Amino acid sequence: MHMRRTGAVLSAAALAAGLTACGGGEQTYATVLEKVQGANTIVVGTKWDQPSLGLKMGAEPEGFDVDVAKALVKELAGGKEVEIEWKESASSNREPFLQNGTVDMVVATYSITEERKGKVTFGGPYVIAHQDVMVRKDDASINSPQDLKGKKICKAAGSNSYKRITDPPPDGELDIDATTVDAANYSECVQKLTGSNLDAVTTDDLILAGFAKQAGGNFKVLGQGFTDEKYGVGLKKGDTKTCEAVNTAVKKLWDNGTMKQLLDKWFGGIQGLKVSEAAPPAEGCS
Repeated sequence: MHMRRTGAVLSAAALAAGLTACGGGEQTYATVLEKVQGANTIVVGTKWDQPSLGLKMGAEPEGFDVDVAKALVKELAGGKEVEIEWKESASSNREPFLQNGTVDMVVATYSITEERKGKVTFGGPYVIAHQDVMVRKDDASINSPQDLKGKKICKAAGSNSYKRITDPPPDGELDIDATTVDAANYSECVQKLTGSNLDAVTTDDLILAGFAKQAGGNFKVLGQGFTDEKYGVGLKKGDTKTCEAVNTAVKKLWDNGTMKQLLDKWFGGIQGLKVSEAAPPAEGCS
């Protein structure tokens, strides 16, 4: 009993230390929720290279995830305006940034998985995407995910999307013999697809839709989503108080129509794209 209690105290102390470091000040906050309500600034990690989701434009990123983060922070703060410091969080550094206190939360196409739950506490999900495939517009050889056999697909650092194609369940999905080509992120994947160094890019349909829209018709998305990707709000492991508050805020943003407005703003009118119509069930905080 004594050892278990000591471990809990140490975990709480580590969580508080991480939040203090992230704030850069002397005030200590035990949770992100306390920091949002008590401080003037919070650090949020987003993507900076994904059109319509998180793309750096000028001084700040813009996109669906950015707008969701703004709305969530305002809800957590009880309507108070809180300054957000944006930090680029690629797929490969989301967990380290949360663990070492570089960011307070991550809203960056962050799919909730059992593996990641061991390192991160997730609020949400706030929307569900579906893994799909994007190819060059003139490529008639790939019409379904199963056609990727023997093809070159992108393996973006820190992302597990390629495994859905190449691995069997439970970690993968289709168990197809495709060749993976390394890239630092999905913007590099799209560059490689443009230059014919790849046959396809496969990841979440919202990500692909943003790139296809930006490319002005040079690519096509197959519209055959074959997974459910639950986008969550990443928090430092153990911050269940903030997680519960995030879940309440997500439900409210769906109930008052904010989420639908944001989805229409960034993804409305994209052919073949099916977006969430209702609030996804919360995963539970751990």
